Parts: sequence; C-alpha cells; structure tokens
Amino acid sequence: MGNRNRSSPSSTTPKLIHNIGFSLINDDLLQNILSRLPATSFASAASVSRTWNAACSRILCCPKLSSAISINPLPHVALQEVFDKVMSEPIRPHFAIASVGPGFEFKDVLPFMVKKLGSRTPIILSSVNGILGRDALTHEFREVKWIGNTVEEVPANTGIVLTVGYLPGLKVDVIPLLQKRKVSQGSLIDKFVMDIEDYTSSVSGSSSPPAIIMIGDGSVDLKPILEKLDFAMSMETIIVGDERGQFVYRSSDASRNVSTNQKHSPDAVALVFARDGNKVHGIGNIEFHFAQSIGVSAIGPRLKAASVRMQDSCTVTWLTARREGQQEILDGQQMLEDIDNEMENNMDCVDLYIGVTRRRNCSVGSDKPRLMTTLALHGVEGGDSEYLYVDGVGIRTGDYFRFYHPDPKTALSSTKNVSSALGNLKLEWDCLNKGTVVNAIDKREAFGGFIFACIGRGESFFSHHNVDSSPFLENFPGIPVAGIFCGGEIGRGCMSLTATGGEEEEGSARCHLHAYSTVYLVMSYAPLEH
Repeated sequence: MGNRNRSSPSSTTPKLIHNIGFSLINDDLLQNILSRLPATSFASAASVSRTWNAACSRILCCPKLSSAISINPLPHVALQEVFDKVMSEPIRPHFAIASVGPGFEFKDVLPFMVKKLGSRTPIILSSVNGILGRDALTHEFREVKWIGNTVEEVPANTGIVLTVGYLPGLKVDVIPLLQKRKVSQGSLIDKFVMDIEDYTSSVSGSSSPPAIIMIGDGSVDLKPILEKLDFAMSMETIIVGDERGQFVYRSSDASRNVSTNQKHSPDAVALVFARDGNKVHGIGNIEFHFAQSIGVSAIGPRLKAASVRMQDSCTVTWLTARREGQQEILDGQQMLEDIDNEMENNMDCVDLYIGVTRRRNCSVGSDKPRLMTTLALHGVEGGDSEYLYVDGVGIRTGDYFRFYHPDPKTALSSTKNVSSALGNLKLEWDCLNKGTVVNAIDKREAFGGFIFACIGRGESFFSHHNVDSSPFLENFPGIPVAGIFCGGEIGRGCMSLTATGGEEEEGSARCHLHAYSTVYLVMSYAPLEH
C-alpha cells in the first residue's frame, strides 16, 4: 500500500537527474550512463536537453546492426524476446527485417513491430523455411529449418529472427512491385525499377543504390524482374534476398503501403539502401560486400534446345535438344538416361536443374535496348519419350543449356573459399587500421551482415552444423549476423569475393537466381579521419 503512488524508475529517472543538476556532470560520465540505456529509454533521454541530445548523437556516431532469434514455442513470447534483445542497447531504427516460421500470423506481428518501431520505420516481414542467428537468451548461434531434414527439430514452427539497423549516411526505404489488373507485367516491372531509381536519385543524386534486399512472392517469376534490375543498376549495386517468400511490408512513404489491398497486391518488395546526399558532416562511409558459395556442379555435355513448347495456363516448359555439333534430337527420356549414367544411377536421390544461357535484348522504359547474356536455372520436373519438362518459362529454341546437380563437395569447398576471401578482406582492413599499408586512406571494419541460404543446404546437406554460417563465424565472430533459409537465393554482386565454379562456368553469362547456394552480404564502416 505504501508504494502505490510511487512512479516507476524508468519514467522519472531522466527528469529527476535533470532537476537535481545531474546534467552538469562530466561529459564522459554522462555518455557512459546514456550508453547503458535500452533503446526506448535512450530515445527519451535524447529529448531531455540539447546537452543530452548531443551526447546521444556521439554515442550513435557509427552504424549499428542489432539482431536476435528465438524459437520459443509461444509466438508472442518469441516476438517479445527478440524485441527485448535487439532494443536492449541504444539504437535509432532506420529499418527492420523480421523473418518468421509458419507458426506466426502476419496480422499479429506487423502491428506489434509498427507500434514498437514507429509508423515511419521501413519494415519487411516474411515467412521463411528457416532462420540463422544468435539466440536472444543464450547468445548461441543456431541454424533452424522447418521443412525437409531439419537442422534442429522445432515442431511448433514458431521461430523468428529480427534485425534492426541504424545506418547514418544512408537512406533506407521499402519499394513494392505492385500487381495491377489490366496492366502488363513488363510495364509494372519497368515502373518498379524506375521507382527504385527515382527514390535513390531523390536522396542521393545517383540512380543506383549500393545495395538492395529483395523478397519475391512465391507465385511470381523473378527472372525478368532481376534481368531489368541488372540492366538498370550499376555493376556496384548488390542485390540479395529470397526468391520465393510470403511477405508484408511497411514503407516510410504511406502511399506505398497497399500490401493488404487486393487490387494492388505486391509481387515483390525491395529494401533499398541509398546514399544520403545530405549526410551530416563527420559521418564516415558504409560499404556493402557480396560473397557467394556455389552449391551445384555441371554434368553432361552442352545441349541446344531443338524445340520448345509451353501452355498458356502452365509454367512448365517442354523441350527437346541436340548435343552440341550433332543433329540427333534427344527426347526427355534420353537426356535423363544420359545424366543418370553420368551420375552412376544416383539421379533419383538429388534435385536436377538445367542452366540455360539466354541472350536477350533488355530495356527499361524508353532506354535503348542492350543485349544481355544471363544464365537461368530451371528445375527439372521429369521427362518422357517426347519431352524434357522443366519449371519456368522464357526458354527459346536455339538456347544452349547444361544439366546441374547439387554437390556437397563443391559447396563445402566453395564455402571454405568464401571464408578465405572474407579472411583476406579482414586482413586488409586490419593492415589499414594498423597503418602498415602505405597511403592508407581509411580505417574499416565489419559491423553486421546477412545470410541467404538454400533450404536444401544446412546440416542435412553437409553432415556438419553451422557450415553456411562459418564464413561469418570464423572471420567476424563478434558482429551481428542474421539469415534465412530460402526457396531460391537472389545474389547479384561483384564476383571478387565469390568462389567461382558450378553455375558460373558459362563464362560471361550472369546468374542472379541460384540453387543450393548461400549468399552473404557484409556491411562495413570507415570513420572519417580527423
């Protein structure tokens, strides 16, 4: 009874401290105190006075990524656990990405996120096949899958990974690709690409952002979308994400928030990271780095499509082929028998793909068309005495293709090469930071990252746990990293960090939708020299 009128410490502490003159304490001590506050209290403290606001700004002078996972069987408890963890330290959310298991309801999660982070914070919420990250309670790194041979058994399917980012010097927002009736898909894709360009230009003066995280609807073919993005964006723009997801989103621009409108349902959504043209003086530079572990190997000879058929109501392509330099036409059964012999009668145990080299003219809007060469992977559905049946469309008579199969040895070797490449990058930064390199212009270090791994990988693929996460865990063990297991991995970026081989064997052909691969996005920061 005696305590019933007593205010809670969290609501009165900043006011009491200010009223008793504690605002006059040493700046270092003030910063030390403020840096220990959780994000919500930190935001309140920043509004106490100009002195406190300046101290808070000094604390958040560098970018920050905060991430956590929870597999608590109660969805509301798991959601609260990850929020408590990611918001346990000072941060000003510039964006949030949450990925959940099938046990979650979007209608419960998105309003919670908006309430906690504010209606102006860009948010993407997706349902995925698995998650990677550090446990909110134990800090143990975990890889969790919910379909196929699970890495960890999670019967309730209620896992969640949440990442919140603060990126001074960048502007971040969500751009949707909206589906509209009576409008051609080509026109909608053009508008989507131009929306990204327009947003980026409006905040940075450049039409190409440094990075995009993209989630596609599982029922939509992302190949033409990524081909147009590849055409329009500079070579430096990194694009990563999940080809086949289910998602809802929240943009800082309210006019884009039509994800629940059936007349304008989104086919894809892009979280765009653009340079801030009005960056505050003294803020350093954030860079994005791309790496990829290949997971498939080519098998059999190069073939040329002899005839191609498809039905308007079907997304399966029927084709026959010739071996390169030969006239005999091969049906589906012949092609599959040849591959089965190559694999020593082991074909039934693995997924099979064909990688089609496509040379097509591409353009966006009124831009002049340009010939582009891409490698498109199509899952093999089967074959008979007439045709080979493959998933997807866009194959033409005369296109060349090869068969590909998942290969754990290739994937493991490729992952080790990625880890070595990241290790060399870290070593280069360490040399710069120690001043051992002549004419070193900045000091750089990683502060966070994302992983997009194929659902077919994981412990069941490698017979070892945490292989897909190993490049981060071995080279950047202390930084926040979050990941998901995808139905199809999006990966477009500079190949300097990528272990080549497998699907990249087609020379100049560029592949942006992958199979059995893991895509890595590393974020680094270099403060300005004073």
